[in-house]
Amino acid sequence: MSGRVSFQMHPESRFASRDRKRGAGGRPTPRQNHLLAALPVKDYERLLPDLQPVPLPLGWTVHRPGDREKYLYFLAAGVVSRYYVSENGESTEFAVTGNEGVIGVASFLGGESTPSQAVVLSAGHAYRLGADLLKNEFEHDGPLPRLLLRYIQALIAQTGQIAVCNRHHSLEQQLCRWILSSLDRVQSNELTVTQELIAEMLGVRRESVTETAGKLQEAGLIRYSRGHIAVLDRHRLEARACECYAVVKREYDRLLPEYRQPEVAS
Repeated sequence: MSGRVSFQMHPESRFASRDRKRGAGGRPTPRQNHLLAALPVKDYERLLPDLQPVPLPLGWTVHRPGDREKYLYFLAAGVVSRYYVSENGESTEFAVTGNEGVIGVASFLGGESTPSQAVVLSAGHAYRLGADLLKNEFEHDGPLPRLLLRYIQALIAQTGQIAVCNRHHSLEQQLCRWILSSLDRVQSNELTVTQELIAEMLGVRRESVTETAGKLQEAGLIRYSRGHIAVLDRHRLEARACECYAVVKREYDRLLPEYRQPEVAS
């Protein structure tokens, strides 16, 4: 995967964590992951000793196609892209994940591996739980398995909607959707991303991305220069996107309501 990307979070993001407390060494706490934050205190405290902190360096491959997924990674900060690479080397993104979710779902779905891969697009931090411990959780009807299954339903909705978007909507609509989805998982209204990487994620030519981004800039929606995108008018950008962005966002909102259990020591 060529190109490099880093993101910062938009302050009005649906997925922006309200918990700004930091753990040891300045890293995010486990409760900054929305699934862990939704656990009742007693369940969270029981899991806490088994949650291993893991840095997510930019460009790190969390898992490759066919890799046995030995851990479930709860993202506390950062962005991970899930995508497929074809035999001729072309790639297309089908899902993006931030602190609303997890990476490594094959670890509890039974298949142990997937034909896709997951790569860190924005450096961050995660807390991982071993597959054996996770399977133990699924042997009991507790809150974590129920939350993970709801998350999987939201992830399926995102994957399916992106497939529809890639097939039926214009590149401008896709690019608007991609920018908005990225902003929902970072901390500013700005992205630093190469044209090559955007082209890879959308499965199009780089020249097409350059032309489309130029049109959005002429319309006053973004400012784009040397791989730096600043969103100038988010509301108009949402209006230019297809319905896919709103459909996926509503489904995440419906299935994973933003609420938090009382704070506990991390």
